[in-house]
Amino acid sequence: MKNLLLITPPFTQLNTPYPATAYIKGFLNTKSISAFQMDLGIEVILELFSKTGLQQIFDSVEQSELTTENLQRIYSLRADYINTIDAVIAFLQGNNPTLARQICSGNFLPEAFRFNQLDDMEWAFGNMGMQDKAKHLATLYLEDLSDFIVECVDENFGFSRYAERLGRSANSFDEMYAELQNETTYIDKITLKILEERIKEVQPKLVLISVPFPGNLYSAFRSAQFIKANFPEIKISMGGGFPNTELRSLKDTRVFEFLDFITLDDGELPVELLFEAVCQTERVEVQFKRTFLLENNEVVYKNNTTKHDYKQSEVGTPDYSDLLLDKYISVIEIANPMHSLWSDGRWNKLTMAHGCYWGKCTFCDISLDYIKIYEPIAAKTLVDRMEEMIAQTGETGFHFVDEAAPPALMREVALEILNRKLVVTWWTNIRFEKSFTQDLCLLLKASGCIAVSGGLEVASDRLLKLIDKGVTVEQVAKVTHHFTESGIMVHAYLMYGYPTQTIQETIDSLEMVRQLFELGVIQSGFWHQFAMTAHSPVGLNPEEFGVIPQQNDITFANNDIQFTDKTGINHDKFSFGLKKSLFNYMHGICFDYDLQDWFEFKIPKTKIQHNFIENAILDSDNFSLKPTAKIIWIGNQPIVEHFTKSKKGNSWEMSKLMFHMKSDSVEITLERDKAEWLISVLQSVSNKSEALKNIKQDFETHFEDFELFWFSKPIKTLRDTGLLIL
Repeated sequence: MKNLLLITPPFTQLNTPYPATAYIKGFLNTKSISAFQMDLGIEVILELFSKTGLQQIFDSVEQSELTTENLQRIYSLRADYINTIDAVIAFLQGNNPTLARQICSGNFLPEAFRFNQLDDMEWAFGNMGMQDKAKHLATLYLEDLSDFIVECVDENFGFSRYAERLGRSANSFDEMYAELQNETTYIDKITLKILEERIKEVQPKLVLISVPFPGNLYSAFRSAQFIKANFPEIKISMGGGFPNTELRSLKDTRVFEFLDFITLDDGELPVELLFEAVCQTERVEVQFKRTFLLENNEVVYKNNTTKHDYKQSEVGTPDYSDLLLDKYISVIEIANPMHSLWSDGRWNKLTMAHGCYWGKCTFCDISLDYIKIYEPIAAKTLVDRMEEMIAQTGETGFHFVDEAAPPALMREVALEILNRKLVVTWWTNIRFEKSFTQDLCLLLKASGCIAVSGGLEVASDRLLKLIDKGVTVEQVAKVTHHFTESGIMVHAYLMYGYPTQTIQETIDSLEMVRQLFELGVIQSGFWHQFAMTAHSPVGLNPEEFGVIPQQNDITFANNDIQFTDKTGINHDKFSFGLKKSLFNYMHGICFDYDLQDWFEFKIPKTKIQHNFIENAILDSDNFSLKPTAKIIWIGNQPIVEHFTKSKKGNSWEMSKLMFHMKSDSVEITLERDKAEWLISVLQSVSNKSEALKNIKQDFETHFEDFELFWFSKPIKTLRDTGLLIL
């Protein structure tokens, strides 16, 4: 029996839990508030995609409903699907690795329409390891089954969303409300059966439903409706990314037929106050933080507490207990290396800093707390939390889910990881800013960073300035080059259709992207069309950006705003060509195609020089020393051999230093006294930083001309292999 039940409704991710409930449970632990959490989505998926689940699906379908050859094929192969499903799910859960050989050998998995893609994609996966290739084939097998479910059983089904259309820009609650009056769907029945069992087991007084995306909204309301009808004594609250961005203008009282409360923004204090209001009956004065509720048949917004939100240092470590961590399913959907990180493997989710340290991009929701209130976490605290989560989950992979991880904090976290000798793997989202030097990227790589994603957005300096991105295309090229040279994969978010963007700028942007991929400085990317949101500078001040919004009466959700661009350009028509070209560039082909070849309509010639990106990444040597710089050595200590060098009757002591790195070795020769000084310095800065000015000062107490020594060939050799300036 627990006071609170935390629910993530279907569906978000198959491979790892969405972290919202784990964050809240971690906070509740600091207050000794008992809570149980569940990812209803993965539990529904596991019941659906099981031998019993598939048998019931096929039994529920009439042959007369099989209107296409693909559906008829899947139905006729139903015995093969039923016989293989449990083994495939176990393999995707990491419990049956030897099945990979059978999957890859052919004639094991039943194959329907999705496998037709293999003719085009086999070469892309040909060099993959057998486990990854088998995961991809097993993913196609699941997608075939998904197609069957959508066509014959439940049109709302999707692996990472459910009835998403009902939550997308639903200015009115009418359509959702009407849907909730209908009979429960096939997926609903499974969802509610599992939910009922858990409620009877936990016996909560308060249920918190986290709704991160539009694709969770319908199931959230359906679950709440079920609880109200069958457990009317339980109070229900909704929070999460969707209400935080979409429900800030809520007026429709019908919403509270299903819910008692909706909270906005950071959930810790609002949830604590709800717990006090619902579970501590002796309280006289009820207080709320950023909470919608119904009073006198009217939606009211209560923010009547004098308490301040908790600092990030006070919210505790995310707690993943109760979740079925060994039951999540790793899939590989498409040959996009960054997208595979989202869907493959189990990642502990953490945040380096609340909000965004830049907080200026004009397309972003910078008026909302989750962006505008910036608060970093101390590196030591963050790595403490990493160690706690490793102990709890057994997983050493981390996805830092920041809006944009701060470079200075990334540096300190990397140093802390190296200092503690932790072996972890991590990735995050960044801004491509000049702070990411070659040396910082090498440090991040040494600490376990494998990938970064960042917004190049529109590869046009005019538009980047209008966006207030704070970067230039040249700068992005240099930074992505630094990451790639360090062995860190780079994914770029790309945008088209930004207000006032011309056709010429779209084509020039594509040429920039072509060059970035051709030179190998980014490995992954994704084009998305600009969407105007209500809480961004563009949405708040559309006239300043040359767009005319479509005004609707808002009683329910309000985020995406339909608009017309005063340029009159139809940006939709570029979508196919941009995405097709990118698909090929990601696979290292078609760089010699004329840009016109990607479009079925006439486009202008690019005005970008063919070697623009190449010139941008040619850094000149920098022979200046910043007084604030710090140095760190991330290599091993050398093997030392002393010898005497003689020339023209003179002799002096020399030392040969052999440094063995993980994949190679380097050798340098120095005068013995300088070599011994250098060895002592390398020992003192091994995996921890020291101010360069202190090193310089120490050198000059023994020798002369530090600059001449520092920029010498032996030190340059070490600079290329692990002696870093930060």
